[in-house]
Amino acid sequence: MKVVFLGATKGMGRALARRMAERGEALFLLGRDPDELARSARDLEIRGAPAPVATHACDLEHPEGFAPALDAAEQALGGFDTVVVTAGAFATQDALEADPALTARVLQTNFTHTVGFCEAARARLLAAGGGTLCVFSSVAGERGRTPVILYGASKAGLSRYLEGLDHKYRRQGLRVVTVKPGFVATGMTAGLSPPPFAGTPEDVAGRVLDAIDRGRPVVYAPRPWRYVMAVIRHLPRAVMRRVGF
Repeated sequence: MKVVFLGATKGMGRALARRMAERGEALFLLGRDPDELARSARDLEIRGAPAPVATHACDLEHPEGFAPALDAAEQALGGFDTVVVTAGAFATQDALEADPALTARVLQTNFTHTVGFCEAARARLLAAGGGTLCVFSSVAGERGRTPVILYGASKAGLSRYLEGLDHKYRRQGLRVVTVKPGFVATGMTAGLSPPPFAGTPEDVAGRVLDAIDRGRPVVYAPRPWRYVMAVIRHLPRAVMRRVGF
């Protein structure tokens, strides 16, 4: 694969990029911190990615940079067939309710700007005959849930958009993989109480890479979240109000 990766410097994204490097996939890294990008690129080269692993600045908060970043990736890789997006924004429900500016930032980053980046990537992949667009959403978007009302809304919108892409463009060669992580021990979840079925970035990376290989449209990670959310999706509203999950 020739992979453009937005969000490979931390957490689940870093674990997935490392798995790809170990298989010898060609990688191009996008992100907002040049120093972190450079460190990640050298790490991936050591792990087996063809050198040099090139990088380019790209921040989901600044959509004017999407086209130049993807242009740079095309030039460096000689075209690409896979785009992975793990970047996003998170804040607790209490923090979001207390800060309208933060709410606007999270909603814009996770939905409007992520969709904008995906649209730019989709157009390039289809122009090249197809490929894979793998995007991290969240189980938080499956139902309206008390602890993640606003964050969950941003991910619900993203999941529905990705589902629509899969319906429309699969026959044209675009394989859309929507990743729905549950609780994973990363910097994003630091300070939160983990449930009994919390996972690690490495757990998620293995499942996601398998889904990319197989072209599976939706993957829950870690695996138990598939069954947890199957139950949650069917709970009556009256129950959801009481459980506070």
